[in-house]
Amino acid sequence: MTVDWLRDVTFSTKGVGRGPTIAGVLVRPLVTHLDGRGDVIELWSESWLASGVIPARHAYQSATDPGVVKAWHLHETHTDQFTCTRGKLQVVLADTRVGSPTFGDVNSFTLGIQRPLMIQIPPGIVHGWKALAPPEAIVVNFQSHVYDPADEFKFPWDCILPSIWEPRNG
Repeated sequence: MTVDWLRDVTFSTKGVGRGPTIAGVLVRPLVTHLDGRGDVIELWSESWLASGVIPARHAYQSATDPGVVKAWHLHETHTDQFTCTRGKLQVVLADTRVGSPTFGDVNSFTLGIQRPLMIQIPPGIVHGWKALAPPEAIVVNFQSHVYDPADEFKFPWDCILPSIWEPRNG
């Protein structure tokens, strides 16, 4: 896959804001337990395997400064399963799997401490995120495989869908 190939894909943003429309993408609301002392958010549980969450083989945390876009990239082998544990994040996914019934579909999600979600992104889905507010956005990822740099394919943040990123005024 090349930047030129990506630019030739006709992406459809009709599903943006309506939940996942891309085949194989799972969005799981996370449970927040709140009381007068603070809160606890469940990030991953083995009991979720029955609902499609996959076992984690590698976990990491990533920080993104406000206003920064970290995009685009995809994986050939591993599945990402991540959430935002600090700040607010826009996550955008685009189906670039030739032969997929949702090829070209685009999904955008806003998540963070006020709306905790886990997003599961299967191989072949180009994706990225933008930190929307201070402080930084913290992402915790529960990957299906041990990290392998040979399975990380990166593209410039503005090579496709440059106007998708929030905020949009109007």
